[in-house]
Amino acid sequence: MEISGSTAFYAGLSTMSAGQSRVDQAASQIANTTVERAVSSQSSEAQVDRMRSVDRSQQSDVASNRVEMAQGKLQVELGVNVAKASDEALGTLIDTYA
Repeated sequence: MEISGSTAFYAGLSTMSAGQSRVDQAASQIANTTVERAVSSQSSEAQVDRMRSVDRSQQSDVASNRVEMAQGKLQVELGVNVAKASDEALGTLIDTYA
């Protein structure tokens, strides 16, 4: 009888990878918003007025990206917990020392 690799372990690794990607994407969007603000700080007065309205929407984008980062962090932590639990349970299902 062959016992395949732990499906739960690989699910944990996959969850960790997805969470890390989520954090990376949100961080990248926050960084891009910051760069856009720096460029707009060198604009004329009329452009600054237009950008202020955009800044308000970007603030909500930054907030939502921070939430995405927090969710990604939790997703990684949960993936780690699943992988650890799977690893610990592997030797308990079958007595390999009998």
